[in-house]
Amino acid sequence: MDHGSGGPRADRPEGCESREPRTEARGRQVEPAALAEIRALLGGRPRRRDLLIEHLHLIQDAWHGLSARHLAALAKEMRLPLALVWEVASFYAHFDLVPDGAPMPPPVTVRVCDSVGCAMQGAEALHAELDGTLGAGVRVVKAPCMGRCDHGPVVEVGHNHIGDANAALVRSAVERCQLQPVIPPHLDFADYNAAGGYSLLRDCLAGRRSPEQVMNAMSESGLRGLGGAGFPVGQKWRLLSAKSAPRMLAVNGDEGEPGTFKDRSYIESDPHRIIEGILIAAWAVEIETIVIYVRDEYPAAREILSRAIATVSASGLAHGRDIQLRRGAGAYICGEESAMLESIEGKRGLPRHKPPYPSEVGLFGRPTLIHNIETLHWVRDILERGPGWFSSQGRNGRRGLRSYSVSGRVRNPGVKLAPAGITVRELIDEFCGGMAPGHSFRAYLPGGASGGILPARLDNLPLDFGTLEAYGSFIGSAAVVVLSDQDDVRVIARNLMRFFADESCGQCSPCRVGTQKAVELMERPVWDEVLLTQLSEAMRDASICGLGQAATNPLLSVLKYFPEGVK
Repeated sequence: MDHGSGGPRADRPEGCESREPRTEARGRQVEPAALAEIRALLGGRPRRRDLLIEHLHLIQDAWHGLSARHLAALAKEMRLPLALVWEVASFYAHFDLVPDGAPMPPPVTVRVCDSVGCAMQGAEALHAELDGTLGAGVRVVKAPCMGRCDHGPVVEVGHNHIGDANAALVRSAVERCQLQPVIPPHLDFADYNAAGGYSLLRDCLAGRRSPEQVMNAMSESGLRGLGGAGFPVGQKWRLLSAKSAPRMLAVNGDEGEPGTFKDRSYIESDPHRIIEGILIAAWAVEIETIVIYVRDEYPAAREILSRAIATVSASGLAHGRDIQLRRGAGAYICGEESAMLESIEGKRGLPRHKPPYPSEVGLFGRPTLIHNIETLHWVRDILERGPGWFSSQGRNGRRGLRSYSVSGRVRNPGVKLAPAGITVRELIDEFCGGMAPGHSFRAYLPGGASGGILPARLDNLPLDFGTLEAYGSFIGSAAVVVLSDQDDVRVIARNLMRFFADESCGQCSPCRVGTQKAVELMERPVWDEVLLTQLSEAMRDASICGLGQAATNPLLSVLKYFPEGVK
C-alpha cells in the first residue's frame, strides 16, 4: 500500500495508523481584514510589548470594544502570544472584551460613580433613573471613584465628566454627543514662563545650582512623599542617585482612592509646575527616562499633560530626556507603586513581591524613583522660597503644607491647602465654611477609603503621618470625607468593602477571597464581630499589598467606635 495514502504501514503495529495530514494551523487564525485594520490603526507606532495597553486603548476607542478578531490581529502584529493579550485585556475594567458572534458595546457608555462620596449624594437613585432610559445606543453602568468627589454625584458620558449630575444634565450630554472632555482653564507654557516658571530648571541645567544643593533643600524642608507612604523625598533622591545607571523616574498619577482628587486638580490647573518638578528631580538624580502614568478616569488631565510635555520637549528644556505619558485602564490596584510599574510595562497590574524594592529593581528592571503628582508639585516652591519656608508651616508640631481633598457633608468641599497637622475640626471650620446646612458632624474618613472611620469625638487629632495609627487609621493621601448624623456608618463601611472586593487584583487569596467574604458578612442584618475580626487579621497579615492589608480598616473602625451600628 502507498504510504502516502494514510493506510497502515508494514512496519507500524496494528492500530497505530498514521493521522491524516493537518490542513489548518493550530489555534485562532488571523483574518487578513482584521490585520489590515489593526495595521492601519497603529500606523507608525512602535510595536513594543510595553505599549500593549496603549494599543488596546486605540482599539477600544475606535470600535467601542475589543473583538476576538482584533485581539488576534494585534497579537500577530506585536508578535505576542494571544493568551497574553487576552489576559491583559481582561484585567482592566475599561476594556470590553467581545466574544465571537456577540454584538459590540453601544457607541456611548454612561458611567455613574457609586463610590462613597457620590453614594452620599444620591448616586444610586440617579443610576436607577438613567438605566435603560437613554436609548438603544447608550449603556449605563456603575463605576468606581472618578476623582471628583467634591461634586458628587458624578457621571461620565464617554470621556466627558458631569459633576453635581442629574438626569437632565446627563440626557443633554448624550443628545448633544458631548463625549469628549472639557479642558478646564489652566496655566499654559507662555504664562508659566512669564511668572518665572522654569527659571529654576534653567539654573540647574546651566550649573548655577548643584544636585547636592537641591537634594539638601529637599531634605531640610521635611517634604515627604504625598501619595500615602510619606517617605522623605531628599533621602529617596540620595538613595536613587547611588544606584547604577540607567535609572528611571515613574510619576504616579493613578489617583484612585475614593475621596482623593488633589492630583487631578493640580494637573488641570498648573501642569508646568509639576513638569518642572519632574525635570528637576530627573536632573538631580541623573535620570534620562521619565514615565508619567495617569488614570483613564482623567481624560482632561491627560490631554493637558500631553500638550505640556510636547511644548516643553520642543523648547529644549527637557534637555534630551525622554518623557512618556501612559494611560491607565480602570484598575485601582495600579495606584500601588509596583502594580503601576507592571502596567507601564504592558502587563496586568499585579503588585510585585518585595524585596527587591523598586529603588533596586523597578521599571524594566532598572532602579526607579517613584513620586506622586503632589510631591513633585512642591519642588519649585521649596527651591524658590527656601526649605525653611516649607518646614515652618504646620500645626500641632507638624511640618509643611498638605493638600486635603475634602468631600462629604461640608458647606464648601474641594482641595484645601492647609498646614500639615491641622485637625479635622479646624479643617471644617476654617477651610470648608463649616458643616453643610442641616447636618451635624458625626464621623470622618481621614485617609480615604482605606484610612478608617473616626468618630467626631476624635476631632482634635493632627492630620498627618504618624498621628492616627494608634487609633486604627492613617492619613494616606489626605482624602477627608466628612460624615454627618444623616449617614449610616455601617452602610458607608459596606460601600467601601464592596469597592475593595471589586478592585482586588485577585493575585493573593487573602485579599481576593477575604474582601468578598467580608462583603457577605457585612450584608447580614447582624454582624458577626468575632468572625469579621478574625478575617480582618488574616487579610492584614497575609495579603501581598496594601489593598488587602488595609481594606478592613473601615470595618474595624465601625466595630471599635460605633458598636451600636453593627446590630
